[in-house]
Amino acid sequence: MSRADGDGRVAVTHQVASVLLGYPDERLYQARPVLREAVAGLGDGEAAERLAAFLDHLDATPQAELAAHYVDVFDFKRRCCPYLTYYTCGDTRRRGMALLRFKHAFRAAGFEIADGELPDHLAVVCELSGRGAVREACRLLREHRPGIELLLRALEAEGSPYAHVVAAVLATLPPLGVRDREALYRLAAQGPPAEEVGLEPYGVTPPPVAHLEEHR
Repeated sequence: MSRADGDGRVAVTHQVASVLLGYPDERLYQARPVLREAVAGLGDGEAAERLAAFLDHLDATPQAELAAHYVDVFDFKRRCCPYLTYYTCGDTRRRGMALLRFKHAFRAAGFEIADGELPDHLAVVCELSGRGAVREACRLLREHRPGIELLLRALEAEGSPYAHVVAAVLATLPPLGVRDREALYRLAAQGPPAEEVGLEPYGVTPPPVAHLEEHR
């Protein structure tokens, strides 16, 4: 497989994951045939299997039930926070600089964050990849790999089907290295940094699509 083909598969995986990690409204349910087709085009592999497993759950679950689960898990359980800088910065003052790093990466790739969005939401980073900036998005994902791994473990502990989507994203990254593994163990043992005042709260439910606006 050529590098271009590999990047294309990663982009599709991330674009589907971005949609699935959004709030599950009627538009998501209407998009199921398109999402199924995209996943089928990925062929074999863990990412495709995980996304298909979530789509199976989507088919079997009423929209109101899945929406209630989404809010319960992502808005009310800190350990399931989908904002990547939470795991490295908590709600400390360092978070502002970390978010700026994301904004610069998006701008360099030709995109601006839509009003009301935070750039470190996992769905937003995945959408960046799906829009074509695969390397830039994967760099951000790799930098925050321990936090994403911890998010996966938290979702698995909750028995959440969203663990499938996060696992699909992780399947597109290189294997966990020694340094990342040590950071993961440390983060699991100590948790994110302590809170400080004057910061925007996490737990803002994002829309399912169109997090990014192309910068012209």
